[in-house]
Amino acid sequence: MQTELAPEFQGTADGREAEAILRKCVHCGFCTATCPTYQLLGDELDGPRGRIYLIKQVLEGKAPTRSTQLHLDRCLTCRNCESTCPSGVQYGHLVDIGRKIVDQKVPRPAGESAVRWTLKEALPSPLFGPAMKLGQSVRGLLPASLKAKVPAPRPAGAWPTRTHARKVLMLAGCVQPSMAPNINSATARVLDAAGIQAVVAPNAGCCGAVKFHLNDQDGGRVQMRANIDAWWPQVEGGAVEAIVMNASGCGVTVREYGHMLKDDPAYAAKAERISALTRDLSELLPELVPALKDRVAAPAGVIAYHPPCTLQHGQKLRNGVELNLRALGFDIRVAASESHLCCGSAGTYSVLQPELAYPLRDRKLGHLNQLQPSAIASANIGCITHLQSGTQTPVRHWVELLDAALAA
Repeated sequence: MQTELAPEFQGTADGREAEAILRKCVHCGFCTATCPTYQLLGDELDGPRGRIYLIKQVLEGKAPTRSTQLHLDRCLTCRNCESTCPSGVQYGHLVDIGRKIVDQKVPRPAGESAVRWTLKEALPSPLFGPAMKLGQSVRGLLPASLKAKVPAPRPAGAWPTRTHARKVLMLAGCVQPSMAPNINSATARVLDAAGIQAVVAPNAGCCGAVKFHLNDQDGGRVQMRANIDAWWPQVEGGAVEAIVMNASGCGVTVREYGHMLKDDPAYAAKAERISALTRDLSELLPELVPALKDRVAAPAGVIAYHPPCTLQHGQKLRNGVELNLRALGFDIRVAASESHLCCGSAGTYSVLQPELAYPLRDRKLGHLNQLQPSAIASANIGCITHLQSGTQTPVRHWVELLDAALAA
């Protein structure tokens, strides 16, 4: 697909990148078959191909409208279309560029702007933890829409105290320690049982995804640089062998630090190294299985597994969780239908686009419930919270289930 950039975009970094991405697109339409919003709405402009054309028109100088903005907002950025695309179009990068340009040209209504500002500032804030505790203390009194975003409190359990020669850095994250603190401590305990020490750098915070994907890309990059600074002393000195992510949404973002900071002369090389060192927790499973196999008492019953989009489409990691947990004795299965489709969480999407997010959640749960599971597992805090809001079946991170099986 050829495009002639408007003068304002010629020679800019965004213009060059967008032009290179568009050049790969052959307009085949395979992507529409796996786009969740197209499946729901049946509108070409609410599928990847239509959104690509909208972005192309803006880059060629056509003035965007609120309608343009709405169609781009409705994208989950699940990147399922990237898994389907035969030409390797990097749609996720293109839609980030398109949203940024459209937001600069199309003012949002005051109420909409206020909600988006609150999300991007509040979620990574140190005040989020106390606010979540307050919400949990009055959870029974909250309206259903808010209660869905406030998980019931669960204890984290003890952090292991042993030291090991093998060490990995772990990102605590911005919302996960408050919403589901057991995920991080369970990760540390499972790694400890296999002779690996999890280290958390105290000055590392939000991965930057929240601000970046709410079109505060500069603010997101500030957080990315702060994390690199926090990790760099241990990375540079070789004290850690990897940076391990147990939230796949954070993982796909940190794996792209090298791309997102490629034009920053002070951080480009460091960011590239950080991305190269980043591993999803599931990538460690093959070496954890031999170390843990004789110690695991796998629970009875089926575990239904929802692989997050950020894992299977963003990081291109498929089957690793279920294959390795089966090797440890778990009866873990994916849904027979639509296991590739998004559950509707998608970061802040379920807050900003509830009319699409909840039908996608219920559609996902319908397929998972056909397995008659005793529990549902996933690998991202957003998916876990969103799915739990629609079912009484426990929804947990798979590492929590493995941790419980080790303690049994």
